[in-house]
Amino acid sequence: MSNRIEQIRAKLIAALSPVSLEIEDDSHLHAGHAGARGGGGHYTVHIVSSAFEGRPPLARHRQVYAALEDMMQKEIHALSIKASTP
Repeated sequence: MSNRIEQIRAKLIAALSPVSLEIEDDSHLHAGHAGARGGGGHYTVHIVSSAFEGRPPLARHRQVYAALEDMMQKEIHALSIKASTP
């Protein structure tokens, strides 16, 4: 597992205390893409957290982006989010 995935996992656990968290590195699917050349990875996050209770999908995505904010500038080029409640 890459160090980046470990960083993403640690930040999401700290911010959202998920009951389930899966992170997939999809960067290999985007080889040659402008963002990939810049070093940013493409990831898919499947996260289940009670922190999302009563929140619409856009608000849930904002919570995930807020948790990863410092990584969104360089380490993460694209992020696909599937956020749900337990």
